[in-house]
Amino acid sequence: MNEDAKEPDIAPTPAGDAAASPALPQPDPAFPRAPAAAPGPQGSQGEPQDSARKEESASAPEEPEAARPAAEERADEAGDPAPEEPCSGAGHGGQPQVRRGHRDGRAYDGGGGRQRGDRRMREREERRGEREVRPREAVQGPGVKREMLANTSFEESRVAVVENGRLVELHWERKGAQNIVGNIYKGVVENVLPGISSAFVNIGFEKNAYLYISDVLGSQCAAIDQLLKKGQEIIIQVAKEAIGTKGMKVTMEVSLPGRYLVLTPFSASMGISKQIEDPVERKRISEIVDRLTRESLGGMGVVVRTEAEGAREEDLRREVQYLLRSWEAIHRRQETQPAPCLLHRDLDLTMQVARDLLCDEVYVYLLDNKEAYQNVVDFIGKISPDLKGRVRHYDGKTPIFTAFNIEPEIEKLRQTKVQLPSGGTIVIQEAESLTAIDVNTGRFTGSKSQEETVTQNNIEAAEEIAHQLRLRNIGGIIVIDFIDMRKASNRQKVMETLQDAVRCDRAKIRILPITRLGLIEMTRERKRESTISLMTEECRECRGSGRVLSSESMRIRIQREIHELTQGRPGGQVRLVLHPLLAESFKEKQVVIEKNVHRSVKIAGDPHLDWEDYRIILE
Repeated sequence: MNEDAKEPDIAPTPAGDAAASPALPQPDPAFPRAPAAAPGPQGSQGEPQDSARKEESASAPEEPEAARPAAEERADEAGDPAPEEPCSGAGHGGQPQVRRGHRDGRAYDGGGGRQRGDRRMREREERRGEREVRPREAVQGPGVKREMLANTSFEESRVAVVENGRLVELHWERKGAQNIVGNIYKGVVENVLPGISSAFVNIGFEKNAYLYISDVLGSQCAAIDQLLKKGQEIIIQVAKEAIGTKGMKVTMEVSLPGRYLVLTPFSASMGISKQIEDPVERKRISEIVDRLTRESLGGMGVVVRTEAEGAREEDLRREVQYLLRSWEAIHRRQETQPAPCLLHRDLDLTMQVARDLLCDEVYVYLLDNKEAYQNVVDFIGKISPDLKGRVRHYDGKTPIFTAFNIEPEIEKLRQTKVQLPSGGTIVIQEAESLTAIDVNTGRFTGSKSQEETVTQNNIEAAEEIAHQLRLRNIGGIIVIDFIDMRKASNRQKVMETLQDAVRCDRAKIRILPITRLGLIEMTRERKRESTISLMTEECRECRGSGRVLSSESMRIRIQREIHELTQGRPGGQVRLVLHPLLAESFKEKQVVIEKNVHRSVKIAGDPHLDWEDYRIILE
């Protein structure tokens, strides 16, 4: 794979330098070409795609309902990564391994044993409770002070979003494993599996990418084996990076986002973000976009983002020209380079944050790297000159994350237990397929009735859970076990608190109704691994379970093994070499051990041994 593909609109590969590759499958008409456009200001490196996805991008809540495919309701909305590719072809045997899809998303009231006569009431409750939560406007209120702090080193880049002195978001990118979400590739179809309506595409990585039928261009009524053939070359865009043992998820619905607009080359639709609510402003933007569509887009579609509210026509026109130049460069590159190859690289992290998060409500965007600072200033100067003064360089001697007390907050992310203001706690346990969150009262006893104490604790927990999900970037299926509440009105208060708290989150979130047992099921969009997964790896001693054998279990196991080695014969001496802490525990039980094995026992500690490793030496 050509990982050195450069910025498309700076140095595109001339179409005449190489023979064209086999024709790529495209909708009618064929691969859309950007019409000739008036010269405009050159953009910076290829725009990031993480906010452009029609189905499940970070800014998807901004997109209009009409621009979202019907597949939005399908299982992987919960954030599950692509299933593993089944073994097939030479050197692989066995039948395809098919993973079951998610539930259909309907709420289930676990109150226990409702009869069929209650079905209508339950359905009304489901419609009332289950909903997709859209983020509120970027401004959180008149008293919110938002700052963005960027720390860039040789190995990684980190950006912290701070609101009123509290860390609320942490974005992370490592040089050795760069983010590929939003990258556009020319790939080769390796497998087409009608049984799971999916295909696997080679885009140059160790694992093939997963392509679901709803992300394939063409008739939605046709089977996937009628739309794609093995060996076919296609253009795809990465929608989710590889998570765990599964490969990345891709789509053929390519999109190029800008600050104000998202260009959709394979769709002729036009939409405006639902968060632009003023009818006069919506009409003004619609008229501008209609003119741009007739003059420049040539059948391509566009989605207007929330940031376009109040933007001038010349700003929108300049961005359209930039996006068209980027798309034309992608087209030229796909004609000349063999598959698999990279056609369009995403922006780096500091530039993504500048484009997607920097707005009037941000007090300052502070960067500690001079080169990154200059790149961001140049980029913002082209797309939003009025925000250029909010980008500043940090040149203090104290590391920026230490000076702003970010490092201690990052260390706390490894803790599974989070304290609540009144003394309660929440316990967060991440697994591969879902995350479980348990709410406890802890030291909080309240001052009134038990019902009010529990409700107050649950409300605090709901607010903190929303904050932790956003901060830790936890996605997929999330199950929250609140403390039982007797009154339905109190359960509804907790539900509404959670719904209101997650509106600050840019990820797409769906919450199901709270049950009588105090359970809430929800899904949060997952495009990348969580912060904990990025920071940590599986424990070599517990192998990821979080638990090891107790000292009592280890003692019984070793006694059993000694008995097998000596066949129960008494006499002689046994030397045990153990983990130092385990050796101390064994010494306390030495008399019992010697009685059980009928031999004298010497116990020694070795710091090089793991907890469950030991040596038995018969002397």
